[in-house]
Amino acid sequence: MTTIWTYVLLVVGFVLLIKGADFFVEGSSGIAKKLKVPSLIIGLTIVAMGTSLPECAVSVAASISGNNALAVSNVVGSNIFNLMVVCGFCAVITPLAVGKRTLKQEFPFSVLMAALLLVLGYIGMSVGRIDGVILLIFFALFMFWMVRSALKARTAGITTDASEEADEIERAKPIPVGLCLVYIVGGAAAIAFGGDMVVDSASAIAAAFGLSQNLIGLTIVAMGTSLPELVTSIVAARKNEVDMALGNVIGSNIFNILFVLGIAAAISPVAFIMENVIDIVILIAMSIMVLLFAWSRQKINRIEGAIMLLSYAGYMVYICMR
Repeated sequence: MTTIWTYVLLVVGFVLLIKGADFFVEGSSGIAKKLKVPSLIIGLTIVAMGTSLPECAVSVAASISGNNALAVSNVVGSNIFNLMVVCGFCAVITPLAVGKRTLKQEFPFSVLMAALLLVLGYIGMSVGRIDGVILLIFFALFMFWMVRSALKARTAGITTDASEEADEIERAKPIPVGLCLVYIVGGAAAIAFGGDMVVDSASAIAAAFGLSQNLIGLTIVAMGTSLPELVTSIVAARKNEVDMALGNVIGSNIFNILFVLGIAAAISPVAFIMENVIDIVILIAMSIMVLLFAWSRQKINRIEGAIMLLSYAGYMVYICMR
């Protein structure tokens, strides 16, 4: 039976994950700047990976402790939540513009990577160490392509989301090396402890209520690790600054599949259950639906945003009833 402390530990775990990721990224970015690493590269690698660190910590901790259902459902649930709730909510507040590059390159690539995960997981009903290495190779290729494209765009004088991120990093106040190291070590420790606390608490809650770890991973854990993206997007939507919201979500979803599950599987093989397969098929179907919405007028309007939110509500009902 769970106690109030189980829920307190779950919340504390989420706080440690989110704040730990912030400090880790800040410290790593500071060290990279000291080493004269270009701001564009820092923005596309360290800062971009920061949004996926909470999911990574949870999935790796779950994989190591044998809670395989939680490792997969956390990633799939986060991706569905990011796509349908974060983007849907933004579109309801203000129509969501979609960049051409996101529409023609990154979005189709994210669907292909979800399909790759489906194939790797379905064959043998697990994502083994070799599969994890395959995902990480695709991740490295994706990062290379992202950096190369951003550098070419900057050379051509084209303003991109990456170049805007680089300008922000450039303007940031320098942090002393000693403090950077404290941020990195402290952030990494917070991420590690937070991941363990979330996995242990979520598993205890699932056991107490007779719920599957897959369901807990798709709901409570996925929503908790996606809270930063939701809050940031709502604030941006209220300021009418959501031009890059869908692009950021698609990038985060690609990171989650290739980086998070790649790391988790490379460390410890992740078993699949049939529910994981069904959820990935649903993720692919929802991705295609949103892609069609965006393709029609290069934006997602309020009605389409409402449809996305209703689709997610329907999905929640389905996974709770199955």
